[in-house]
Amino acid sequence: MIKKLDWYIIKKFWGTFVYALAVMALIASVIDYSDKVKSFVKHHAPFSAQLWYYENFIPHILALLFALFIFIATIFFTSKMAYKSEIVAFLASGASFNRFLRPYFIGGGVICGVFLVLNHWVVPRANRNRIEFEDRYVHEKVTYSDHDVHLRLSPELYIFLQNYDYSVNTGYRFSSERVKGTLLLEKLTAERISYDSAKNVYHLYNVVLRTNDGIKEKLQILPELTRPYPFHPSDLYENTDMAYALTTPELDRLIAQEKLRGRESLNLYYVEKHRRTAQPAAGFILCIIGACIASRKIRGGSGLHLAIGILISALYMLALQLSTTFSVKAGLDPLIAAWIPNFLFGIFAYILYRREVT
Repeated sequence: MIKKLDWYIIKKFWGTFVYALAVMALIASVIDYSDKVKSFVKHHAPFSAQLWYYENFIPHILALLFALFIFIATIFFTSKMAYKSEIVAFLASGASFNRFLRPYFIGGGVICGVFLVLNHWVVPRANRNRIEFEDRYVHEKVTYSDHDVHLRLSPELYIFLQNYDYSVNTGYRFSSERVKGTLLLEKLTAERISYDSAKNVYHLYNVVLRTNDGIKEKLQILPELTRPYPFHPSDLYENTDMAYALTTPELDRLIAQEKLRGRESLNLYYVEKHRRTAQPAAGFILCIIGACIASRKIRGGSGLHLAIGILISALYMLALQLSTTFSVKAGLDPLIAAWIPNFLFGIFAYILYRREVT
């Protein structure tokens, strides 16, 4: 049963957390606006579009720093309770420290559960709108695709393109190979390729087409050839921001598609997928750490508690960034990369908890 004392702590918890979110959302929006205002003016972004952008920017920044917010909120209101000797009175009544932590488990669990749902479905949709706005009014338009692009379009079809110029809708040094087992069925090379968006086909120029049928080989040299290929020119440019703009089911489909195409940077997508679950769990762990640290009345008061909280938050963000970098650049397993900060700080939380209980 949730009793009055539990509701007293939970209301303080939720109230401080919401207040921290509101303050940080305002500060982040002001900083972001000051950074992008020149781009808004340069690209003539309407005021209504700017408001719409910040409606989607706020969920992004809040989700990004969620663990920090819940930790600082826990430190702040718990430290004030300790300073007023409310925690001492609670424990002096005969209640255990486990009983004192119960509203933290409930309040933190509810917040983390809500953010778990938001991370998988709501925040990605907001990121999609944010990225669309930035591509239109902030970032310069992409002119060229990546260089030396290799894609696997099906189990038998592979393509290569030196680069694609989006300004003139033309690609250069194109080749495609159709392979079955160890047999090369067809090899096509073209000096230029252009995409016909109306018919969803590609026009190839100066084509050399070689086909094999058993021991028979056929060579054709054609000035022009039209063929449908199952890819769009935008697929030639690897936009990693899309990982943050897709809901988890959509991200799973993207991973399967990019895995088929032979992309090398799949770890970034896997880390993002696992991070959406690991981050709310991190918030819960940091909530317990904050309660254990701030429940003691010390000489430095709330200021010292907040300083310790900010230091621990910075260490967590550093550990998460390092593990992500090791996964993307050095091949560390994405699941380990997303969860290793939680594992390390979970051990720290358990040590603090045992110290308070014993």
